[in-house]
Amino acid sequence: MLNHMKIKYLFLCLCLISGSLFGQKAYQANWESIDSRPVPAWFEDAKFGIFIHWGLYSVPAYSPSARDKVGVYDRYAEWYWRRWQEPNKTQHFFTDFHNKAFGPNVKYQDFTQHFKAEMFQPDEWAQLFENAGAKYVVLTSKHHEGFTLWPSKQSWNWNAVDVGPHRDLLGDLTKSVKSKNIKMGYYYSLLEWYNPLYKKETLNEYIDQHMFPQLKDLVNTYHPDLVWTDGEWDYTSDKLRSTEFLSWLYTDSPVRQNVVVNDRWGKETRSKHGGFYTTEYDFVHGEDTSNGIEFAKPWEECRGIAGSFGYNRNENLEDYSSSEQLVHMLINKVARGGNLLLNIGPTADGRIPVIMQQRLTDIGSWLKVNGEGIYGTRKWANAPKVTPASKQYFTQKGKDLYLISTEFPTAALQVAGIKKPASVSLLGSHVAIKSSFKNGTLSIVPPAITPGNSPCQYAWVFKISGGI
Repeated sequence: MLNHMKIKYLFLCLCLISGSLFGQKAYQANWESIDSRPVPAWFEDAKFGIFIHWGLYSVPAYSPSARDKVGVYDRYAEWYWRRWQEPNKTQHFFTDFHNKAFGPNVKYQDFTQHFKAEMFQPDEWAQLFENAGAKYVVLTSKHHEGFTLWPSKQSWNWNAVDVGPHRDLLGDLTKSVKSKNIKMGYYYSLLEWYNPLYKKETLNEYIDQHMFPQLKDLVNTYHPDLVWTDGEWDYTSDKLRSTEFLSWLYTDSPVRQNVVVNDRWGKETRSKHGGFYTTEYDFVHGEDTSNGIEFAKPWEECRGIAGSFGYNRNENLEDYSSSEQLVHMLINKVARGGNLLLNIGPTADGRIPVIMQQRLTDIGSWLKVNGEGIYGTRKWANAPKVTPASKQYFTQKGKDLYLISTEFPTAALQVAGIKKPASVSLLGSHVAIKSSFKNGTLSIVPPAITPGNSPCQYAWVFKISGGI
């Protein structure tokens, strides 16, 4: 009896030791347990990621634009099939375009003949992402149309290996991105518009035979750092059995230690459950979040450089955000404790449009000088509330504070909430910065900066060392 008890005790100790060594915890299939898992720190440190919407919708590459007087969500070219096929307020745009461009007899499935990705160079993409200063990438493994960019057994003859490019686009890009030490993630749509199993009566069959096998295949085969789900609005997370998958992902999957997920797991889950919270063009299900809304967890804004995620040939220059606007957008989100996931829409032949390359390169040039005030920072608790009129923003890293000004100051900058005198420097510049401290306020005298000695464009970062 004594020996038996010793064996049980030894076994318990070994379990505890192994658990502490490998950081394993058994997460249960309920939100209380799932939500108790912290978001891995790498996500909050990363700050800037690249979103990629690429699929059959890149062939027509069309949607109404802002000049057509349609709403934000109506400008998404990746919704081509649904908008064209089913009655909605924008259907006539898609019908007219399709008939002119392809003819009424061309079906959406016929686009596989034109989605060739013949100019896709994953190493060049990865180099661009590195030059842009991105720390993670999220690729659409499967959008709402159901077409996959990897050889999914559940999407036979409806994936990029069986038809079209005849290439594992996801696998090739993953290899190139990871070679740059950039985190790699996958967007996955929980819904499929025209899958015959995706309906109330057969939803469990859809989940067991299609959705779960695909998700687990992605995880087991490609080891993503991030699983970014979407298409959650038709059913509750209970109906989608989301916590069942997440308990496996967090407890038993090969990426359980460091994988990150978002909050799109059921129609009730955004900004409530999951991993990090998400906004989209500053909206959450139509609610505007741009006016400094605070979030209880790490969060991320996703948007295109223009009005669409998938490439839209109908967009003109005025539809695209400028490099300055994008840098300011990144600063705004980071100062509020968030990340920016900025989307690009490659063409059907595998090229990243030049205007998108230019915008990413400009962001990267700015980050090369000022990344210290972005990467690895957190929101400063004493910062003034961010508003649409804000010109100065704050981030914090340890005992250092970063004041980011989107206009070069012409008068002294007043920073309240400082505990003691601190030295001040301008990132990217060797010009001495004068400052004074009185009654908890640091006064910073801006240096004389000319086009010849300015360290960067768009925004300037003052580092306040050791004052907090």
